[in-house]
Amino acid sequence: MTLKHLVPWYSSPKSQHEPFFALQKEVNDLFERFFALESPVGKSFTPKLDIKETEKDIQVMAEIPGVDEKDIEVTLHNGRLTISGEKKSEIEDKKEGYHRIERTYGSFCRTIPLPDEIDEDKVEATYKKGVLKVVLPKTAKAQEGKKKIKINAE
Repeated sequence: MTLKHLVPWYSSPKSQHEPFFALQKEVNDLFERFFALESPVGKSFTPKLDIKETEKDIQVMAEIPGVDEKDIEVTLHNGRLTISGEKKSEIEDKKEGYHRIERTYGSFCRTIPLPDEIDEDKVEATYKKGVLKVVLPKTAKAQEGKKKIKINAE
């Protein structure tokens, strides 16, 4: 709930035609921006995933910009791949007369169910330019050719 939902005259239809409605709206918007009531800070961060399956493996690519590789954890447990970590950011601005520091922290976690045919000993993960790539090779049994089944027409 934001500040504008608490002010009864903020969005009432009749107030839009009153002379000070635009001024009141601008002041409310200014306060909301100033206090960052609707800013993304504090909201959860969810990495975007691309999942691709080939005959030999499953590839998972996660976009995790601004996160150091030491703050990312990749685990494989009970047929589930979990990518988790913490995003930290600090901006410091020092000038004559003021000193401002903004810090944001947030954790993330994505879990992907996997088929049973993954060779867990050969899983590899690489991280480059904000993109995590996890390659999950399939077992030899899973890589065997597909059997085509003939359809009989009646």
